[in-house]
Amino acid sequence: MVAASRMRRAQEQALASRPYASKAWEILTHLASQRGDMQQLHPLLTRRREIRDVAIILITADKGLAGAYNSNMIRATSRFMADNNRTDAKLITVGRKGRDFMVRYGRNVVAEFADLPARPSTLDIGPITRLAIDGFLSGEYDEVYLAYTNFINTLRQEPVVHLLLPIHPGGTESKVMAEHLTPQYTARSVEYLYEPDPNTLLDTILPRFTELQIYQAVLEALASEHSARMVAMRNATENAKDLISDLTLTYNKVRQDAITKEMLDIAGGAEALTKASR
Repeated sequence: MVAASRMRRAQEQALASRPYASKAWEILTHLASQRGDMQQLHPLLTRRREIRDVAIILITADKGLAGAYNSNMIRATSRFMADNNRTDAKLITVGRKGRDFMVRYGRNVVAEFADLPARPSTLDIGPITRLAIDGFLSGEYDEVYLAYTNFINTLRQEPVVHLLLPIHPGGTESKVMAEHLTPQYTARSVEYLYEPDPNTLLDTILPRFTELQIYQAVLEALASEHSARMVAMRNATENAKDLISDLTLTYNKVRQDAITKEMLDIAGGAEALTKASR
């Protein structure tokens, strides 16, 4: 019941922010599609020629008892690191479960965040965003990836790992956000006039958009976590009821056998006394 209550609040928060995140992505796409070299508009849009150092923001839960939620996310991240030869990637973990696993297996955890509030705000996400942006702008990271669990519905959650920095406008990484996008939002045939100029707008929008992506990922992860925990607790409750039913049946059978044996012993003793008296 507790997990169900938390799940509803987390789902409402994640679903409420999706249209805003999608519209922000649409505006960013229009800004970056203006005339000129897109990568020269802002450093956060610039792709490095040689990718040497990669950072991954891994979002998991602080606690277990959530079914396969944590293990699926950790497995997807580990597979991504192995498939792309990035086993030396620098990990920024959000949640104790991901941190504990990566530390146990000798991965490079450079920062960790835990005990996020049940209803996080952008202030709670700010340090994570600043760490990712500063690391990318300083050249410490050539790419930054975001690994989290995408909330589809109560019974389905999908682990995803997608590129966070450099920002690549023109498409969406999240299937669930696509429904809020204007069908022709990637069209480059129309050029808009912005005041002030696109460069000034991007200086303000891009850091906020990066923060928004991380914030939305945390909300999606929380909704997925509580959904997985509710399903796990429901399954555990049903299994416990089945186990109680089986044990009660076994207890009754054993008790009935004991009573039957006692009655047979009494009957046998009475029969023996009757024969002896004769």
